[in-house]
Amino acid sequence: MTPVHPVSLVSVFGSRSSKDDKPAAPVTADSSQPRDPQAPKGRPTPKRSQAQSQRRMVTAPTTRKEAAKRTREARRADMAKRQEALAGGDERYLPARDKGPVRRFARDYVDARWSMAEFFLPAAILILVLSFLGGQAQALSLMLWMAVIVLIVIDSFILAFRFKKQLKERYPDESHRGATAYALMRTLQMRRMRLPKPQVRRGERP
Repeated sequence: MTPVHPVSLVSVFGSRSSKDDKPAAPVTADSSQPRDPQAPKGRPTPKRSQAQSQRRMVTAPTTRKEAAKRTREARRADMAKRQEALAGGDERYLPARDKGPVRRFARDYVDARWSMAEFFLPAAILILVLSFLGGQAQALSLMLWMAVIVLIVIDSFILAFRFKKQLKERYPDESHRGATAYALMRTLQMRRMRLPKPQVRRGERP
């Protein structure tokens, strides 16, 4: 029987113990990714895009009633922005028919002058009252009605002619389609009732 040498036993058990006693490498967290406080322990921290998608899923409406409520709130917010735009002339939230430099110039051109068409509604009310009085008042209302119509036609013709001329000089490369009709329709409204609200004063050069 071959004797076991003590040095060989020490070397064998010593090498095994040295491998078992080797300290484990420290685990470092990846600082490039933010830690989610809701992430369970022992699992890797989710990426930023995953965390954001999880938050959106949490805030999504759970019932049809809640979804309808959020839709109504979004619609009210959109209407409020449109009303503010109509009052202040913010191009971002104006309707499509009011957007663009040509339409803005049309509004400023009309708002900077007096127009006969803007007195059409008060004149119509006065003529209607006179027509109910009968006699000479009724004949006067008819004459006044004809005078108002003629003055509105003449003033609208002058406005359209001058407006087209200045429009070609200022915006030769822009589309002028519908701009004249847009300006004439604005003259039919009283100044305080116009939308978007006037941004220039009477007599001011647009």
